Amino acid sequence: MKFATYASAAAILVASSLAATGAQARDQISIVGSSTVFPFATAVAERFGQTTDFPTPVVESTGSGGGLKLFCEGVGEGTPDITNASRRIKNKEIDKCNANGVTAVEVKVGFDGIVLSNAKSGADLNVTREQIFLALAKNVVVDGEVVANPYTFWSDIDPSLPAEPIEVLGPPPTSGTRDAFVELVMEEACQEGIEEEACSEIREDGAFIDAGENDNLIVQKLEANPSAFGIFGFSFLDQNADKIKGANVDGVEPTFDAIADGDYPVSRSLFFYVKKEHVGVVPGIMEYVAEFTNENAWGDEGYLTEKGLIPLPEEDRAKFKADAEGLVAAQKM
Repeated sequence: MKFATYASAAAILVASSLAATGAQARDQISIVGSSTVFPFATAVAERFGQTTDFPTPVVESTGSGGGLKLFCEGVGEGTPDITNASRRIKNKEIDKCNANGVTAVEVKVGFDGIVLSNAKSGADLNVTREQIFLALAKNVVVDGEVVANPYTFWSDIDPSLPAEPIEVLGPPPTSGTRDAFVELVMEEACQEGIEEEACSEIREDGAFIDAGENDNLIVQKLEANPSAFGIFGFSFLDQNADKIKGANVDGVEPTFDAIADGDYPVSRSLFFYVKKEHVGVVPGIMEYVAEFTNENAWGDEGYLTEKGLIPLPEEDRAKFKADAEGLVAAQKM
């Protein structure tokens, strides 16, 4: 195949090291990372296993932060080959990777929106980012004073909001969705008078519930409790549109077109990172990358759009495909 000849000097050294210890390189690709990118990576892995002679890759949902931690720990068959991320790799993570001999090749795969969603039988919610901040911030400003969040009902924030208890199921601190939500909502809408570093603090009094990395579990809990809301990627709303609905944020409905056009305010880019040193050691890595970056997968009419992926513009797809083929390392921002 076109990509079968890719092997860096570092990869050859890794293979030699494994051979010297009598160990064998894995014959199955290991992928970890973002729960948001998980359904896209799983779809590609299944297609890859069906259409090539390589084993179907193992894909695990560990969260973006958790995946990058595992990915950057080092080189060798005990570490993952690829990690998915619903945010860009941080500078400190690049430093950790480099310190451990890992070169992270960055591939941006598309866009996603972060939605505030509830059961179809629940109340409709039209909310601003400022109101979401007031619902979920650990501390808020009341009468000019910074106080512990006193709001227990949505209607306490604004009478136009539902007279329902504030109960929001969301991702843990290791999640890229959590990172992006904090940046795009909490920090963007932070009240004047609150110190900058405190803007990202989410309340811990039970109104916000850490629901882990299993977005499907959040959907099930929303069905069981129509007054609760959940925070997750648009793809899960799209795939469960018969059960749940998304809140309008700043007057914009979370739809495929609104996210693609940049109109929906809580949108972010999705990525995966390839461990350059494993290319040519663990078989099939570049072939998997080729499947993911094929127009039949991530293109405007690709099968990943059926899973809720919002494609990159054509010229961006061409750039990131070329960067992947050239094993271009991620750069610090």
